[in-house]
Amino acid sequence: MARPRAAARTVDHPELSEVSLQQILEALVDPVRRGVVSQLAGSGEDKSCGTFDAPVSASTLTHHFNVLREAGVIRQYYVGTTKMNALRADEMEGRFPGLLSSVLAASAAEGEGAAT
Repeated sequence: MARPRAAARTVDHPELSEVSLQQILEALVDPVRRGVVSQLAGSGEDKSCGTFDAPVSASTLTHHFNVLREAGVIRQYYVGTTKMNALRADEMEGRFPGLLSSVLAASAAEGEGAAT
């Protein structure tokens, strides 16, 4: 007997108009999360969860992805069973001009989050 087809997986994302500057700054204060953002920005393309270079376990990295998603910094979506991550750079630039590029530049100046 065939299994019933499951609905496509979706991930909820906040509208950036609903996200406060405080939320974004709290998400970006952690060096692991800044590293994730730097890697996404440096790659120029969306990346699957398993392709990030991070000094934490997979379950801890999942927590960091959730914080970034809930703060509106990244968008996550599924391609088959693979969860992909996209930086919401253009949206963030519209809501908080210069914020993301300034945080990335400051991280790079400190030698954090080298893009891979």
